[in-house]
Amino acid sequence: MRKVNFRTAAIALTAAAALTLSACGGGAADKKADDAKADPNKEITAAVAYETKNFDPIGSASALALGANWHVTEGLYNLDMHDFKPYAALAKEDPKKISDTEYEVTLRDGAKFSDGKDVTADDVVAAAQASMANGLYKGFFGFLDSVEKKDDKTVTIKTKFPFALLKNRLALIPVVPASQTPEERTKKPIGTGPWMYESIDEKQIKFKVNPNYNGKFKATNPMTWQIIKDDVARTTAMQGGTVNVMESVPFDSQGQIKSAGAKVEAVQGFNLPFLMFNVRKAPFDKKEVRQAFFYAIDTEKLVKNVMHGEAEPATSFLPKNFKNYHKASTVYKYDTAKAKELLKAGGAENLSVKLLTTDHPWITALAPQIKQDLEAAGMKVEVESMQSSALYSNFADKGEYQVIMAPGDPSVFGNDPDLLMNWWYGPGVWTENRMGWASTPAYKQLHEYMDKAVRESGDAQQKEWDKCFDLLSEEVPLYPLFHRKVVTGFYADKLNNYKPIGTTGLDFIGVSAK
Repeated sequence: MRKVNFRTAAIALTAAAALTLSACGGGAADKKADDAKADPNKEITAAVAYETKNFDPIGSASALALGANWHVTEGLYNLDMHDFKPYAALAKEDPKKISDTEYEVTLRDGAKFSDGKDVTADDVVAAAQASMANGLYKGFFGFLDSVEKKDDKTVTIKTKFPFALLKNRLALIPVVPASQTPEERTKKPIGTGPWMYESIDEKQIKFKVNPNYNGKFKATNPMTWQIIKDDVARTTAMQGGTVNVMESVPFDSQGQIKSAGAKVEAVQGFNLPFLMFNVRKAPFDKKEVRQAFFYAIDTEKLVKNVMHGEAEPATSFLPKNFKNYHKASTVYKYDTAKAKELLKAGGAENLSVKLLTTDHPWITALAPQIKQDLEAAGMKVEVESMQSSALYSNFADKGEYQVIMAPGDPSVFGNDPDLLMNWWYGPGVWTENRMGWASTPAYKQLHEYMDKAVRESGDAQQKEWDKCFDLLSEEVPLYPLFHRKVVTGFYADKLNNYKPIGTTGLDFIGVSAK
């Protein structure tokens, strides 16, 4: 099996110390849909705010694909996205401990893919190998030494060191048929979850009940997710009752949605807009120039006027409500004079910059003020917005850009600090292909702190994490402007057991229509 360096293996001990509660079972195991109240003749409907052309469970990090695949694919264990607790999904039960670094996991009896084919250990091994090899995800699985077939229904998992959160990390390996190619998975993946894809196009995703599913959360209703990036159109669909749930409710629409009889709930999360710099290109190789952007931007004004207070200006990599929050050594307050001084110190006076952004409405809404603020600091700014797929494939992945503003939320994978930092700052696509930061001394220093942190516990561990947060606040190769609340609208009288989550995406596991 493909080996991953020890630095990325660090996730294990960090998570074990940070989320001992999550090592327990439970979570969604207590969230079964009430079949007695379900009406199988009705449909669950939603309006989602993101789009993608890549639904490969092992190759896509898009908000839409991740959220949709929660319902179609399973890992050996899944995470309840309300509290991040793991529960047995495709696995029959908890891992059987052979030694401190060896476990066996047996598939649940009668497990089949939605196409009717039996799930085998070969499928699990292939999924693990593909996940570990994927450039976006490889940092999550460094604790694994090997995943091997014991028999058709059992896999043997060996770790490089004792690892308390095995179930949490195995939840990040979606099991798909080994016979399905990446191209096929991109268009319509096959899984073992409660639902299966009926059709996927640019306008909507149709799910039907998976007749071969035999797990805990059997679906009773088909689903249709309308892909509506435009806030007004999404609000219209919700207000008119065309959909049961609306993702990413803008502030201006909350009154309309409530007046239509729906609920609106805001859950503070990690979700954020970030600025990412191509540090291979001068003058963005200088941290002073990168810092200048954050001093130039009036983040509090953005939060007040554009986000209507439903966000919190970043004072660290983590939001204040996270357990391991630490106020960073550098906190950016609006200071145009300071921004000008830093630009001068970095040899970037009269800087001309092209700011690329995704075309998500809430992101593009930030751009006018940001352009104005940067120009007040002496820069000449051009803004260009485009679909996420085009931005990353044509520009970010090729390192052909200066500065990018885009949304991000790695808490869809979990909520321990090492995992969250490793998503953007670990080895792989982000630091190597996109930022070009992996070759810098600061990157090496960050990983020294992270390596030490995962060997510690309690206050000693937090002290090392604090060093990480301080370094990131000073280097800002990619850094948040603020952390958002996730605002969701829903008709409680049309759904059983629906509850909004604090991460990007919609979760209908255990939910039924009534």
